[in-house]
Amino acid sequence: MDTRLASELAQVLAAMRRVVRRRLATSRPPRLPAGQVDLLVAVEEDPGIGIAAAARVLHLADNSVSGLVNALVEAGLLRRETDPGDRRAARLFLTPAAFERLNGWREARAELVGRALERLDDGDREAVAAALPALRRLLDEMRQEEGAS
Repeated sequence: MDTRLASELAQVLAAMRRVVRRRLATSRPPRLPAGQVDLLVAVEEDPGIGIAAAARVLHLADNSVSGLVNALVEAGLLRRETDPGDRRAARLFLTPAAFERLNGWREARAELVGRALERLDDGDREAVAAALPALRRLLDEMRQEEGAS
C-alpha cells in the first residue's frame, strides 16, 4: 500500500473541504453543523428513512440522530411523520426549505470550485477531469469497506 499517496490524497481532500466550508460560511445562511448536513443528505437519498436506519447510515447512536432530528425539525428543514406500519417509529422527509438550502449550497460550492478550476491551465483541468472516474471508484471502495465493518 502506498501510504504516502493515501495520506496526501486525504490531506488535500480535507483541506479542500475546509476551504469550501469557510468560503461558503460567509455567503450562506447560518452554517449547519456537519452532522445535521449529513442527516439531511441521508434523508434526501432515502426519503422516509427512520431514525434507527439513519443512525446506521451515519454510524451514530439513535439518540444522537434523534437530537439532530429535533434540531432540524425546529429549524423547519426536516419533517417527521409517524410510520403507518409502526406507530412508535418516525419517518423523515426534507421540507422545501431543506431542498432549497441543499441546492443553494451545492450551486455555491460548484461556483466556487468552478472559478478555481477556470484559473488552472488546460492540462491541470484535464488531469482533474481524468481523475474523477478513479476518485469515484475509490469512494465506492471506501463505502464497501465501511459497509463491511
